[in-house]
Amino acid sequence: MAFECQKGAGVSKKLVDCVENSCEEQVEFSQFNSEQKTQTTAILDLTSKKGSVTSANSKHLLANDVLPNLRLTITDLPPALLSEIFNSLDPKELGIVSCVSASLHRVASDHHVWKKFYCERWGLPTVLTPLGSGYSDEKSWKDLFVEREFRSRTFMGRYSMDVLYGHTEAVRTVFLLASAKLIFTSGYDSVVRMWNMEEGLSIASSPPLGCTVRAVAADTKLLVAGGTDGFIHGWRAVEGLQYLFDLRGSRSKNTEFRLWEHEGPITSLALDLTRIYSGSWDMTVRVWDRFSLKCLKVLRHSDWVWGLVPHDTTVASTSGSDVYVWDSGSGTLMTIIHNAHVGNTYSLARSHTGNFLFTGGEDGVIHMFEISSHCAETNFFQVATWIPHTGPVHSLAFEFPWLVSASSDGKLSLIDVRKLLRTNRSASGTRVSRAKHADRNSVEPPQRMLHGHGSNLFSVDIGADRIVCGGEEGTVRIWNFSQALEIEQRIQALKGIRLENRMRRRRNQLERNSKGGWTDQCSVAAKKNPINGDRSVAWHSKHRMSSKLKA
Repeated sequence: MAFECQKGAGVSKKLVDCVENSCEEQVEFSQFNSEQKTQTTAILDLTSKKGSVTSANSKHLLANDVLPNLRLTITDLPPALLSEIFNSLDPKELGIVSCVSASLHRVASDHHVWKKFYCERWGLPTVLTPLGSGYSDEKSWKDLFVEREFRSRTFMGRYSMDVLYGHTEAVRTVFLLASAKLIFTSGYDSVVRMWNMEEGLSIASSPPLGCTVRAVAADTKLLVAGGTDGFIHGWRAVEGLQYLFDLRGSRSKNTEFRLWEHEGPITSLALDLTRIYSGSWDMTVRVWDRFSLKCLKVLRHSDWVWGLVPHDTTVASTSGSDVYVWDSGSGTLMTIIHNAHVGNTYSLARSHTGNFLFTGGEDGVIHMFEISSHCAETNFFQVATWIPHTGPVHSLAFEFPWLVSASSDGKLSLIDVRKLLRTNRSASGTRVSRAKHADRNSVEPPQRMLHGHGSNLFSVDIGADRIVCGGEEGTVRIWNFSQALEIEQRIQALKGIRLENRMRRRRNQLERNSKGGWTDQCSVAAKKNPINGDRSVAWHSKHRMSSKLKA
């Protein structure tokens, strides 16, 4: 019996050696499982032939000899399975995983999902270098995401305000082109002005267009302005020009154009890579080809169009008190939100993913809606409501996670929508941001209110650590939060230094304790001054001594 047990133990030892060798050679997990089953079967066959080891003993043998040596961790999973697990995590959870070990930190930091996180919040950067200095081409998508997320928190910090003078009448529209660090404004004086975002200086201004300009939109290739006479005036970017557009038209007449098809004032404009979108009080939204300048689609509404926001193949618009969502390719109506506000729905904003709409109305209320599509059906439901203003909300602007509103009460409100969102996986495996279940009748408070104007505010935009606003005073105000970013960076640097010093002191203390050169000061003091008897006696004697000294 003793001989047979020793022989069985020798076989199990060979199995353990085989397992260790297979782990060192990094054999696939599935191959290791099959090999383990084969070895286990061999052991059971051998022991059954000898007839000296029962099934209970064989189970005990495997449990004690094989399983303790199978020290597999999550890093031993196949890369495809590990990637699938990381795809199911949100940014905070993935960041926690990267702190577990050096190997997980390397895998989680280089994972491609960080690019998805960045793009679903802010889209692909027009320039791969983020705003600010100290950037290198080797910066990963995780670093870009962390930096952009860090910058978004500065809107709760300190700011400075710049006031731009130049317009002679009320400013009806402002547009911030962050990628080129330019600001475009216009209003009742019918002049389109271009400003340097960082210095706050006027760069150029157009000749008077002949009527009030209520809408402006731009990218690095095209600038368009809409007038109350029903035309769209455009400028193409001039190659080699530092500030992109020649508003005076002195270089070439071929860079300007004008479109006439609307029968009422232009109230809203937007651009994407191939199209121009325009909304008007003639109750239509027109979709134009930005290269041929031909009208492709006419989307007819039941009331004046106040705002529009395109996304991918859809365009959302507000008309009267209703909100419409259209398929811009076919021109079909996908869904309509009736009576979104009491009175007109003046303003509209949309998340970068396109599934969240923000509306502001004549009633001073701001609503958040989620738009979801299932098969051929498009549905919506109300997520949240804010009432930060006492007057109509004329303009909304959104840059994750901040929604900014401008009202006729002369105030701006900043709303953080982060806590209202959660991330789900769709059936196709893609990440989808969804709204958390909340009471649709509950009213959320804004995170911050900005004051500075004493009269109506007509337009607002956000980007590059700045909020730009124009109103009835005829001035343009810029709230600059870059100072808060610098302060926060210094605070974080000081926290890092303090943590490093604390860890260094702790490490030195542990080294001294291990060498025996550092003794506990409390124990030394206790040995020198032993306390015998009642402690209260010593306390009272000291108290009496101090009272005698005072006397």
